[in-house]
Amino acid sequence: MRALKRSTSAAVALAALAGTAALTTAAPASAASYHCKTSSHSVDDPSYNGPDSDNWDFDVTLCAMRSGGYIYTTATVYWDGPYAASQHSTYTFNKAKFQLQTKHSVRGTDPVVKTAAYTGLEHALEHSSGNGNGSYSTGTLKSKAGCGRYLADGYIQLDWSGDGKSYRSPVLFTASPVV
Repeated sequence: MRALKRSTSAAVALAALAGTAALTTAAPASAASYHCKTSSHSVDDPSYNGPDSDNWDFDVTLCAMRSGGYIYTTATVYWDGPYAASQHSTYTFNKAKFQLQTKHSVRGTDPVVKTAAYTGLEHALEHSSGNGNGSYSTGTLKSKAGCGRYLADGYIQLDWSGDGKSYRSPVLFTASPVV
Protein backbone atom coordinates (compact mmCIF):
# COMPACT_ATOMS: atom_id res chain seq x y z
CA MET A 1 0.00 0.00 0.00
CA ARG A 2 2.85 2.35 0.84
CA ALA A 3 4.40 1.80 -2.62
CA LEU A 4 1.08 2.66 -4.26
CA LYS A 5 0.85 5.95 -2.33
CA ARG A 6 4.39 6.89 -3.40
CA SER A 7 3.65 6.05 -7.04
CA THR A 8 0.40 8.00 -6.95
CA SER A 9 2.11 10.97 -5.26
CA ALA A 10 4.95 10.91 -7.79
CA ALA A 11 2.48 10.74 -10.69
CA VAL A 12 0.47 13.68 -9.30
CA ALA A 13 3.67 15.71 -8.76
CA LEU A 14 4.91 14.97 -12.29
CA ALA A 15 1.53 15.89 -13.77
CA ALA A 16 1.54 19.15 -11.81
CA LEU A 17 5.06 19.97 -12.99
CA ALA A 18 4.20 19.13 -16.58
CA GLY A 19 1.10 21.34 -16.40
CA THR A 20 3.12 24.20 -14.90
CA ALA A 21 5.80 23.85 -17.57
CA ALA A 22 3.17 23.95 -20.28
CA LEU A 23 1.65 27.08 -18.78
CA THR A 24 4.97 28.91 -18.40
CA THR A 25 6.15 28.23 -21.95
CA ALA A 26 2.91 29.20 -23.68
CA ALA A 27 2.92 32.75 -25.00
CA PRO A 28 -0.21 34.85 -24.92
CA ALA A 29 -2.00 34.95 -28.25
CA SER A 30 -2.07 38.76 -28.25
CA ALA A 31 1.66 39.30 -27.62
CA ALA A 32 3.15 41.65 -30.21
CA SER A 33 6.48 40.85 -31.81
CA TYR A 34 8.80 42.51 -34.27
CA HIS A 35 8.65 41.58 -37.94
CA CYS A 36 12.15 41.83 -39.37
CA LYS A 37 14.04 41.62 -42.65
CA THR A 38 17.82 41.38 -43.09
CA SER A 39 19.58 42.46 -46.26
CA SER A 40 23.20 42.99 -47.27
CA HIS A 41 25.36 45.42 -49.20
CA SER A 42 29.11 45.59 -49.82
CA VAL A 43 30.79 49.03 -49.94
CA ASP A 44 34.23 49.77 -51.37
CA ASP A 45 36.43 52.31 -49.53
CA PRO A 46 37.04 54.89 -52.30
CA SER A 47 40.00 56.45 -50.49
CA TYR A 48 42.11 53.27 -50.65
CA ASN A 49 43.60 51.80 -53.84
CA GLY A 50 46.18 49.41 -52.37
CA PRO A 51 46.51 45.65 -52.69
CA ASP A 52 44.63 44.75 -49.49
CA SER A 53 40.89 44.16 -49.30
CA ASP A 54 39.07 47.36 -48.39
CA ASN A 55 35.37 46.42 -48.68
CA TRP A 56 32.93 46.86 -45.83
CA ASP A 57 30.21 44.18 -45.92
CA PHE A 58 27.04 45.38 -44.17
CA ASP A 59 24.03 43.37 -43.00
CA VAL A 60 21.12 45.47 -41.77
CA THR A 61 18.11 44.08 -39.94
CA LEU A 62 15.09 46.39 -40.09
CA CYS A 63 12.18 45.62 -37.75
CA ALA A 64 8.65 46.94 -37.22
CA MET A 65 6.00 46.10 -34.64
CA ARG A 66 2.42 47.28 -34.05
CA SER A 67 1.33 47.29 -30.41
CA GLY A 68 -1.20 49.25 -28.37
CA GLY A 69 -2.04 51.72 -31.13
CA TYR A 70 1.62 52.48 -31.90
CA ILE A 71 4.20 51.45 -34.47
CA TYR A 72 7.72 50.71 -33.22
CA THR A 73 10.67 50.54 -35.61
CA THR A 74 14.32 49.73 -34.98
CA ALA A 75 17.42 48.58 -36.84
CA THR A 76 20.68 46.75 -36.21
CA VAL A 77 23.73 47.15 -38.43
CA TYR A 78 26.33 44.36 -38.57
CA TRP A 79 29.54 44.64 -40.53
CA ASP A 80 32.59 42.75 -41.60
CA GLY A 81 35.13 45.43 -42.40
CA PRO A 82 38.59 45.04 -43.86
CA TYR A 83 40.96 43.26 -41.51
CA ALA A 84 43.01 46.47 -41.25
CA ALA A 85 39.95 48.53 -40.20
CA SER A 86 41.10 48.70 -36.58
CA GLN A 87 44.44 50.19 -37.72
CA HIS A 88 42.68 53.11 -39.43
CA SER A 89 40.45 53.81 -36.40
CA THR A 90 39.24 57.42 -36.35
CA TYR A 91 40.81 58.21 -39.73
CA THR A 92 38.43 56.03 -41.76
CA PHE A 93 35.34 58.27 -41.80
CA ASN A 94 34.65 61.98 -41.50
CA LYS A 95 31.01 61.13 -40.78
CA ALA A 96 28.74 58.08 -40.86
CA LYS A 97 25.09 57.66 -39.93
CA PHE A 98 22.18 55.27 -40.10
CA GLN A 99 18.91 56.93 -41.10
CA LEU A 100 15.96 54.98 -39.63
CA GLN A 101 12.49 55.67 -41.05
CA THR A 102 8.98 54.64 -40.11
CA LYS A 103 6.87 54.62 -43.27
CA HIS A 104 3.15 54.29 -43.99
CA SER A 105 2.74 51.53 -46.59
CA VAL A 106 0.66 52.83 -49.50
CA ARG A 107 0.45 52.27 -53.23
CA GLY A 108 3.38 54.13 -54.82
CA THR A 109 6.05 55.83 -52.71
CA ASP A 110 5.63 55.17 -48.99
CA PRO A 111 5.52 58.46 -47.05
CA VAL A 112 7.88 58.85 -44.08
CA VAL A 113 5.96 59.15 -40.80
CA LYS A 114 8.98 59.53 -38.52
CA THR A 115 12.75 59.55 -39.06
CA ALA A 116 15.93 59.79 -37.00
CA ALA A 117 19.64 59.95 -37.84
CA TYR A 118 21.88 57.75 -35.69
CA THR A 119 25.36 59.26 -35.95
CA GLY A 120 26.79 56.87 -33.35
CA LEU A 121 27.41 54.53 -36.28
CA GLU A 122 30.63 56.41 -37.10
CA HIS A 123 32.15 55.72 -33.68
CA ALA A 124 31.07 52.08 -33.81
CA LEU A 125 32.58 51.56 -37.29
CA GLU A 126 35.84 53.23 -36.33
CA HIS A 127 36.12 51.11 -33.19
CA SER A 128 35.55 47.74 -34.83
CA SER A 129 37.07 44.58 -33.42
CA GLY A 130 40.62 43.59 -34.31
CA ASN A 131 39.14 41.70 -37.28
CA GLY A 132 37.19 44.75 -38.49
CA ASN A 133 33.81 43.37 -37.34
CA GLY A 134 31.11 44.94 -35.22
CA SER A 135 27.48 45.90 -34.78
CA TYR A 136 25.40 48.93 -33.93
CA SER A 137 21.77 49.13 -32.81
CA THR A 138 19.64 52.21 -33.30
CA GLY A 139 17.11 53.41 -30.81
CA THR A 140 13.43 52.68 -31.30
CA LEU A 141 11.09 55.07 -33.07
CA LYS A 142 7.53 55.17 -31.70
CA SER A 143 4.73 56.54 -33.87
CA LYS A 144 0.98 56.72 -33.36
CA ALA A 145 -0.63 54.15 -35.66
CA GLY A 146 -3.43 55.25 -37.92
CA CYS A 147 -5.33 53.15 -40.43
CA GLY A 148 -3.29 51.03 -42.78
CA ARG A 149 0.02 49.27 -42.55
CA TYR A 150 3.51 50.47 -41.65
CA LEU A 151 7.12 49.38 -42.10
CA ALA A 152 10.70 50.16 -41.07
CA ASP A 153 13.11 51.39 -43.70
CA GLY A 154 16.59 52.85 -43.54
CA TYR A 155 19.93 53.49 -45.11
CA ILE A 156 23.58 54.16 -44.31
CA GLN A 157 25.43 57.27 -45.38
CA LEU A 158 29.24 57.35 -45.30
CA ASP A 159 31.64 60.26 -45.63
CA TRP A 160 35.06 58.68 -46.17
CA SER A 161 38.20 60.41 -44.89
CA GLY A 162 40.69 61.30 -47.57
CA ASP A 163 38.38 61.20 -50.59
CA GLY A 164 37.62 64.95 -50.67
CA LYS A 165 33.85 64.45 -50.81
CA SER A 166 30.99 64.63 -48.32
CA TYR A 167 28.36 61.93 -47.85
CA ARG A 168 28.22 59.49 -50.74
CA SER A 169 24.96 58.12 -52.15
CA PRO A 170 22.91 56.31 -49.50
CA VAL A 171 23.54 52.59 -49.07
CA LEU A 172 20.00 51.20 -49.30
CA PHE A 173 18.61 48.10 -47.61
CA THR A 174 15.38 46.10 -47.87
CA ALA A 175 12.54 47.40 -45.70
CA SER A 176 10.92 45.31 -42.96
CA PRO A 177 7.70 43.41 -43.58
CA VAL A 178 4.57 45.55 -43.13
CA VAL A 179 2.68 45.47 -39.84
